[in-house]
Amino acid sequence: MNFQWLVAVRFLRQGRFQSVLIGVGVAMGVAIIVFLTALINGLQISLIEDTLGTQAHIVLKPRAEQARRLTSEAEGRSLTLVQQSPQRLTTIDQWQRLLPVLARTPGVRAVSPLVSGPALAIQGAAERNVTVTGIDPVSYRRQIPVQDKLVAGAYQLGPDQVLVGLDLANELGLDIGGRLRLATGRRDRVVSVSGIFDLGLRDLNLSMVYMHLRSTQTLLDLPGGVSRIQLQVKDIFSAEAIANNLKRQHALQAESWMSTNGELLNGLRSQSLSSDIIRFFIAVSVAFGIASVLVVSVVQRSREIGILRATGTSRRQVIGIFLWQGGLLGLGGSLLGLLSAAALVLLFTHLVPALPFPIPLTAPLMISTAALATGTGLIAAVLPAMRAARLDPVEAIRG
Repeated sequence: MNFQWLVAVRFLRQGRFQSVLIGVGVAMGVAIIVFLTALINGLQISLIEDTLGTQAHIVLKPRAEQARRLTSEAEGRSLTLVQQSPQRLTTIDQWQRLLPVLARTPGVRAVSPLVSGPALAIQGAAERNVTVTGIDPVSYRRQIPVQDKLVAGAYQLGPDQVLVGLDLANELGLDIGGRLRLATGRRDRVVSVSGIFDLGLRDLNLSMVYMHLRSTQTLLDLPGGVSRIQLQVKDIFSAEAIANNLKRQHALQAESWMSTNGELLNGLRSQSLSSDIIRFFIAVSVAFGIASVLVVSVVQRSREIGILRATGTSRRQVIGIFLWQGGLLGLGGSLLGLLSAAALVLLFTHLVPALPFPIPLTAPLMISTAALATGTGLIAAVLPAMRAARLDPVEAIRG
């Protein structure tokens, strides 16, 4: 092994210009792969946080009631009418027992029950239709970081405290400690504003009112009941599979963010596909570059290869020499490329200080790219190595 290494390094030194040229080419390819992949990953992280930062990955709800079929006779004909069931709030049976079962489900990170329903928010002569969402403050904050979205007040939900959106507070003239009446038709309740949040979406800021779970159950006349159970998963792209499994295991309707945000999912998949295509074509170009350099090396050093073969060097050792060259070119170029990628990220963030998303240079990305470049170098060296091993020692020396 030491012999093959020494000969490979000597060949690379003798063709120093070619080695440096192909090493720089590999470095450029690695730098482009790392920089563009990190850029796309940062954009995906930003899109996911903006979209999923205010919603659950999976929502469990009671199954929708089936429409009733009514049959009537008219002029000697039988008519079948479909009468939709009246809309009403339904709750999940035995949800307290279900929570620990869901928390133990593989892939699930957090579970939180909630109840929500329509209400009328009244402040003086101003009123607004809102959705009152009753939450358990402790478990809900593990899923939706409402406490980080507060622009005023504190994340406190006592029996008569609520959190309201920034746009709703502006429209109704509310401030911290302000009084607000919530009416649902059957019940109404006067509450105080303990916090004002900004979720980044005007519609949510206008319609969402957070209240404690028990207080909301009383307000909506659903004592002890919850209308939904929200789940956060460890891998967001496994949400659909986990939702399908939960749907089969429990008599509940399960919806994942992947089914309700089809356009976002298609966009993320398109970005990942474009990144994979870029990696593939750059790897192919790197392979051709290394292969061409080693083919030229076989031609230029055919006499030396013949001498090595005549002095007892085996075909396997000759193949090992050229595989070492390909691996060294790929590894050396990849290390230089990683440094260049880091410099590109620093330069880009310096030129665009107001970049709305991060560019994460993660260890898995850098290691996988370096492995890709090194593996590409080894694969590209296979054919030149086989050609060198097939050289006849006598003809090579004479040539």
